[in-house]
Amino acid sequence: MTTLKGIFYTVLMVFILLTPGRLSASRTSDPFVLVLDAGHGGKSLGAIGRKTTEKQINLAVTLLAGKYISEKYPDVKVLYTRKSDVAVDLQDRVDFANKSHANLFISIHTNGWHQSSTRGLEVYAFGVSRTTENLEIVKQENSVIYLEENYEEKYQGFDPNSTESYIIFELIQNEFVKQSLDFATLVYDEMKSCAPWKDRGVKQESKFWVLRGATMPRILVELDFITNAEAEKLLMSSAGQKKYAQAICNAFGKYKAAYDRKSHVGPLGQSSQTGSAPTGNAQTNSGKPADNTVVTGSSNVQRVYKVQLMSVPQALPANSPHLKGYKANYYIENKQYKYTYGESTDWNEINRIRNSVLKDFKDAFIVAFENGVKVPIK
Repeated sequence: MTTLKGIFYTVLMVFILLTPGRLSASRTSDPFVLVLDAGHGGKSLGAIGRKTTEKQINLAVTLLAGKYISEKYPDVKVLYTRKSDVAVDLQDRVDFANKSHANLFISIHTNGWHQSSTRGLEVYAFGVSRTTENLEIVKQENSVIYLEENYEEKYQGFDPNSTESYIIFELIQNEFVKQSLDFATLVYDEMKSCAPWKDRGVKQESKFWVLRGATMPRILVELDFITNAEAEKLLMSSAGQKKYAQAICNAFGKYKAAYDRKSHVGPLGQSSQTGSAPTGNAQTNSGKPADNTVVTGSSNVQRVYKVQLMSVPQALPANSPHLKGYKANYYIENKQYKYTYGESTDWNEINRIRNSVLKDFKDAFIVAFENGVKVPIK
């Protein structure tokens, strides 16, 4: 029998292999890739109402949302974990999103509860929560694991009904927590008016299997409670499904607009993670890159050097452990966020800065910019 300690080390290793912590690996995500995940399917019915099942509602809303997004944003590549009533293992959904190099992952579900009076929208962002009720819902969604073949081997002894199995997830941090929460809030703001009754808000969870293993901003939407008669009626109706799908499309549009703006903030795409960078005076250095002032016509162009630390497919939060305490900026090139530290017009100075960071970033190198445009170093 697999021990909790054994589970911890297994999942931790999987996490390390899957997360964007493998910062030296370069990946291009062009165009923007959105993965839509209709929860359950096939033999996994999900929550059961009086007249329908969760798997049917999930698929209908997912396909509509994908249709609306594809029509409104033709530059976005919309992918689905399932487009029909078929069973898809939880791990396969996660693997599909990761292998597709998705920029965003949305898992759509319908809730169920033993109290038929319970109703309302819930949006879960990847994060940390110890709410008892949340844990019960998580266990319900993860219990589909039992229907999969060889689930004990596939999930390394993880027991979806064991509270202890979830403890390990509290120890795992992810670079996309903030982005996930931001998007969850956008979805919530758009969807809260779909039903005339009170919603149940935005929550954070790290224990949903489809959220834990994905390596991009991701959310799980619980549209409403199929076990409530009024909610089930809304969920089954064509008008209700269109409302939910359009709300998801609207939220995605806002997220994508912010994503695009962030990808083009200034010539260098500098983030808010800006610290004081050392500067030096321009000089001519024999045997080094020559005069830093380049004459082009009637204007003088100043050449600025920076030390590039790493390249990653998504922006990192200011307190990311991958930055190792350095107050770095980034520029965007080929949809990659390339983090730099230090700034100087003097080659000797920037080389000194590079030498000082090699203990933490052994592959750091110098890059040059003229008027905010990256240029080759001659």
